[in-house]
Formats: sequence, structure tokens, C-alpha cells
Amino acid sequence: MADTILFSEMTPDSGWEDQFNDWYDQEHIPIRMAAPGFTGAQRYRREDRNYLAVYDMTSPEALKTPEYAEIKGNPSDLTARMLGDVSGFSRYIGEEISRSVNHGGEAWIEAPLLYPVFFNVPEDRLADFDDWYDHDHVPALMGCPDWLAVRRFALIDSHPLTFNRLALHYLGDASALESDARAVARSTEWRARLASETWFKGHYLVFDRHGSRFNAA
Repeated sequence: MADTILFSEMTPDSGWEDQFNDWYDQEHIPIRMAAPGFTGAQRYRREDRNYLAVYDMTSPEALKTPEYAEIKGNPSDLTARMLGDVSGFSRYIGEEISRSVNHGGEAWIEAPLLYPVFFNVPEDRLADFDDWYDHDHVPALMGCPDWLAVRRFALIDSHPLTFNRLALHYLGDASALESDARAVARSTEWRARLASETWFKGHYLVFDRHGSRFNAA
């Protein structure tokens, strides 16, 4: 699997949502899947028509190739119109720093729900935060069978909000968010200590998987 992601959201108007989806599936993602360094992509959707695409890449250098520069610099007329008319745009680039998988295997790739969690952690608190997440928080979450995987990223680009950590939680069912395992994960002494600090404010989203996974050409 790739170790860098591009996390990008946008929201089309309801009047041309079908055309937006056709464009995204038939042009926007496929042209990127042909570019060097792009290995896969999965789309997601929220009830408010906010669409997310998570692109997997071999490294951040995938966004600096001549081929990607051509894609960005010379969009088709349809692409230019679509990108000019959407709202709710976000763009986060992250390098993977840890991965935990429940049950083994790669069933998490097909997870029906994605639960992204963003944090902006002070530099002098990153070591403790990362240690807590990987060795206290995630192991407790894995007590729920539907908590399929957690991929954690150090964000190197963050727009429009400022974050430096992102965790992508892959869920088999929405009930995982109300599970005993999550209650345990949120009630440890380590978490309580971190949560008492003023910066500890997570940004939480939930998306349903939308369509099939795309793979590199």
C-alpha cells in the first residue's frame, strides 16, 4: 500500500450532482490514476452531499511530477467548470506514520464507513500524542470487531483548516462508534490527561463509501 494520501473534499450543487459524479468517476480520478506515483483512490459521501476522495500515492513527490503539473495546469473545460462551481473544498496531504489492522488481511480497504479524525497538536506534545494514539487509543478501539483498521498521518499540507495529524478509521458498521470498545478508548487515564489540555480538540467526520475503488492504470 502507498504511504502518502491526498484527502480532498468538495460539494456540488444538488441540481448537477449526477453530472458531478459522472465527471469525477470518468475523468477526474482516471486521469490521476494514469499519473506516476498514484496507486489508488476511493470516494466517499456524506448526507449533506459533501464528497470526499482519498488518493493513495507512493510519496508526496507524486504531486510534483511533470505529468501531474500538466493535469493541474491544463484542465479540460468540464473540469474547469466543475472545480469553479463546487463549494466546501478541502485539501490535506499526509504521510503515513502508523497503521493498525484488525483481523489481519485487507478487508478494511472495502470498509463501508470512513471516520476521519483531525487534530492540531503542539510540536512539543506530538511525541506524547502519537504514543497515546498508537499504544493506548487504537488498541482499545480494536476491541470492536467492526473497527477494521486505523491509518495515521502526519499532515504536510492542510487547507482550509490547520491540522498536523489525521487518523483514518475504517469501520465495518456505524455501531462501532457507539461500541463498548470506543467507550473504553475514550475513558483511559492517558486520554483524560491529554483531553485536559486546551489544544485537545478533535475535528470529526463520518463518510459512507461511494462507488468502487480505483486503481492505478
